[in-house]
Amino acid sequence: MAVFGAPKWAQAAKRSFKNATRLTASLQIAAGKEAVVDRFDRPMRLTQNERMVESASSDIEDRVEELRRALKSCELLYRTAAQDCIRFHPQVLAAPAHKFLPLMLDLYSGLVTKIFIEIVQGDWNWSDAEKRLASELFEQVWGIQLEQENLREALQGLVERSSDLTWWGLVRPFTEIEYLQERIPQLETVVTRLANLIAKFDGGVAPGEIRKIGWIQSEIRRHLRPLELDSEDPFDPPLPPLPGSSVAEELASAREKATGLSQATSSKKDADEPSRQDLLREALVELHDLIGLDTVKHDVQELVNFLRIEEHRAQHGLPRTSLSLHMVFCGNPGTGKTTVARLLGRIFGAMGILKRGHLIETDRSGLVAGYVGQTSSKTHKKIDEALDGVLFIDEAYSLVSDEGPDAYGDEAVQALIKRMEDDRNRLIVILAGYSDPMAVMLASNPGMSSRFSRMLHFDDYTPQQLGRIFERLCKQQLYTLATETRLKLLLGFQYLTEHRDERFGNGRLARNIFEKAIRRLANRIVRVEQLNRDLLTRIEPQDVLMDDVPAEVWQRMDDRALRLSIACPKCQSAARFVPAYLGKTVRCNKCNATFDADWAEIAR
Repeated sequence: MAVFGAPKWAQAAKRSFKNATRLTASLQIAAGKEAVVDRFDRPMRLTQNERMVESASSDIEDRVEELRRALKSCELLYRTAAQDCIRFHPQVLAAPAHKFLPLMLDLYSGLVTKIFIEIVQGDWNWSDAEKRLASELFEQVWGIQLEQENLREALQGLVERSSDLTWWGLVRPFTEIEYLQERIPQLETVVTRLANLIAKFDGGVAPGEIRKIGWIQSEIRRHLRPLELDSEDPFDPPLPPLPGSSVAEELASAREKATGLSQATSSKKDADEPSRQDLLREALVELHDLIGLDTVKHDVQELVNFLRIEEHRAQHGLPRTSLSLHMVFCGNPGTGKTTVARLLGRIFGAMGILKRGHLIETDRSGLVAGYVGQTSSKTHKKIDEALDGVLFIDEAYSLVSDEGPDAYGDEAVQALIKRMEDDRNRLIVILAGYSDPMAVMLASNPGMSSRFSRMLHFDDYTPQQLGRIFERLCKQQLYTLATETRLKLLLGFQYLTEHRDERFGNGRLARNIFEKAIRRLANRIVRVEQLNRDLLTRIEPQDVLMDDVPAEVWQRMDDRALRLSIACPKCQSAARFVPAYLGKTVRCNKCNATFDADWAEIAR
């Protein structure tokens, strides 16, 4: 599928397609098959599973037949949607027509997989009926027959490999292709039907399963029917699923006991070392995935582009331009300077400019000794550690005293300058610190200023960016945010950024507030007898504590006149909306584009 110029739904579908395809391939390996029947041309299998226990009850057999019919309906929905687009509307396809049907059928498999995992992953003590359900899904959806003894391991692998599937990517074609939007009610119906059939397959539906079904319906609705920004009546935010607390332990055990597929994939991974291009691409993706830092990203990408062209010039016998890669990072604490320095080391390593590309962090204490004459050897030792990589010196201006002669600091600076020249092909030095002191240091030392001509400025984070940092920490630790919690964070970060001083922590502030919030959450629920996933993962407003924010700021949370503002990423038009939309998918009334209103500005 073409990525450049493709619609956003196509890029998202491609990611889910790759995940679903990888999942399908892994299941085939787990079943010991080189290939199964062509899943793109074969009809849905409706034959009796010969491996099932002959004495299964008639009720189970009835549920099996009902499940098969529901799976057939879901597959036909995706199949006919693809066929109609290929036949009548090929101009809307971002993929070649012959690839669109396989893509849609993989999205169908991914959708069934995600529904199944969300409903059953919390319980590994399965009844015979639930084992029958799993076997049936393996055979009907993936065309794979598994022996009973391999079923549990295959399912645990399924949970691990399906974690990247998203509702958004699995159903996006139905919202972004105009000709498929009329099928949205049918898709909602078939998802609800499948979720109910899977939940009741063992003979009944538990309260927790009812809650999971409701959450799945809310998620599907959220992505298929985005909210209109002008509406003042948003529906309640969806509740997260409630699998059991033992999933992590089960998966950890599965990793230790994994055979077959896990061994095959790990040995292949060891055999196929990533190329330099892969390493460079990976580092650049991580760089551009950082929150904020747009100017820094632009400057780094510009440098990488220049170095690439220089390499091509050299291959054609053209002279290289002499270029110093030593840099100065200016900015307040917590703005990502160390993270970017580490990524730069990986980038230079992938491009062959540095042999290793590792990062050695230090400051004055790591370079300056306590006695005269010892500083030089200490500095040389630290530089030796950084050879073939990057030496990152934080608060570098502390090496140069502005209150008179500093023999120790001068000795470290002179040793550093000499080694930068002697090892210019094996060492890149990055000086970091506050903007003004760094400028004074460079102006007072011509030897350093001439060698550090490249300066990157790291801006402070906005309230919205701090919110995204907080949310990313939540996702990494599997926490979720209530809409009211998002609003409280937004109001608090707005106040703190407006009253910041030189002690303002930026990203570290967001991390500190997050760590304090999860501790307060633990204290709030520790005495609850019946803990579930919702209680264990949902950060509520009372869990967020910002000591420096006055009480009147929090009073605005109850202000019915409060409005937020957000710009449509497609047409850039600004829209005002009620705080209850935070964290939901919305639709722009001007260009009809859909996007997530994860964070916003406080409207003035």
